Amino acid sequence: MTFHLLTIFPEIFSSYLNESILKRAQAAKKVKFNIVNIRDFTLDKHRRTDLRPYAGGPGLVMMAEPILRAVDAIQKKLKAKSKKLKAVILSPGGKQFTNETAIKWSKQYTDIILISGRYEGIDARVKKILKAEEISVGPFVLTGGELPAMIVVDAVARQIPGVLGNADSPEEKRVSSHEVYTRPEVLAWKGKKYKVPKVLLSGHAAKIKEWKMAKTPHK
Repeated sequence: MTFHLLTIFPEIFSSYLNESILKRAQAAKKVKFNIVNIRDFTLDKHRRTDLRPYAGGPGLVMMAEPILRAVDAIQKKLKAKSKKLKAVILSPGGKQFTNETAIKWSKQYTDIILISGRYEGIDARVKKILKAEEISVGPFVLTGGELPAMIVVDAVARQIPGVLGNADSPEEKRVSSHEVYTRPEVLAWKGKKYKVPKVLLSGHAAKIKEWKMAKTPHK
């Protein structure tokens, strides 16, 4: 799968995408990242991507044309407006992104365009023209769409077979507890001792599963 990341701050993405699992996923050719600077698709010498909103109001609005040109360039490289290509606008007013969404997209699409907004948002005509879906990663407002875009990338990428290496690795495919323990069995810290729950040392698979289910908040 290829993630096309449209932004006016391309440097934001490099450190996160080139570390750990996502770095290995790129090396294994499971995912690709195409970071697109929207400013490269402006036509004025100042490379401006935003203007004042019609009817007044605070802040600036990201212009439609540079974004549309950037997406058009991606579509031309792909040689078709493939049904397996999805355009997404990261917006605090969008539909809540969930793990179910990530699983669905990982199976349904080969290319996902993630458009990171800034300021007061993106000219609404971009959504209409591209038939893009607005997505929110939570009930809060951030200064830009880049962090939400990375959350979407991480959540979708880990659903792609081979990215995590082990088919059982995604937590949602197994019983997952929010209380996990490793060695030592007894942790001595500042005069107190903290022990691993006895059930985890019992070797009794059914009881361990029951304990984990009880400790998982969403169950």
